[in-house]
Amino acid sequence: MRVTKHEHACLRIESEGRTLLVDPGGFTLPLHDLRRVVGVVLTHEHPDHWTPEHLQRIVDAFPDVPIYAPAGVAAAAAGFRISVVSPGDRVDVEPFTLEFFGGTHNVIHSSMPTVDNVGVLVDGTFYYPGDSYAVPAGVEVGLLAAPIGAPWLKIGEAMDFVLEVAPRRAFGTHEMTLSRIGLDMHRQRLTWATEQGGGEFVALEPGESIDL
Repeated sequence: MRVTKHEHACLRIESEGRTLLVDPGGFTLPLHDLRRVVGVVLTHEHPDHWTPEHLQRIVDAFPDVPIYAPAGVAAAAAGFRISVVSPGDRVDVEPFTLEFFGGTHNVIHSSMPTVDNVGVLVDGTFYYPGDSYAVPAGVEVGLLAAPIGAPWLKIGEAMDFVLEVAPRRAFGTHEMTLSRIGLDMHRQRLTWATEQGGGEFVALEPGESIDL
């Protein structure tokens, strides 16, 4: 399995010649060279994680592609066919197996509504929590896409999340709200947290990949 990081929260996961897309949102450039897309996962409804334009391009190219998302996305994306998923659900999208965790987005501020959010575990080894610190209990995570910058994120809490997951490898995602100096600083903090569990932190730039 190969995981490619795109801008911000978007991930491309490839295995056996097929592709799973996660969170193509407003801070992500249009995706090109897509091959055999068999599924799309949208972790929540915020526009930095999905846009109608991104989704329509994908559906136009792959008309029968299933889209998995929590109920809040189904309401926001009413023009698209969304398969609603909730924490505890398991879905097989050949060749991928998806398991969902969490349930709610981290709190940004008490004045703002909390929305549905699911974390997704792919093939029992690659985990991305969306905009949350939901931990996949009892799972030995081989690769973690760890949120590294956000209006709701405090770096100490992000470090605690990585410490609790204790992945074998990790990289930062959700970085477009950070300056280059801030990104490098937060990467140093998550490197430390990953290494406490004996893991390795990899500084992936958009377009770079890692194999599992």
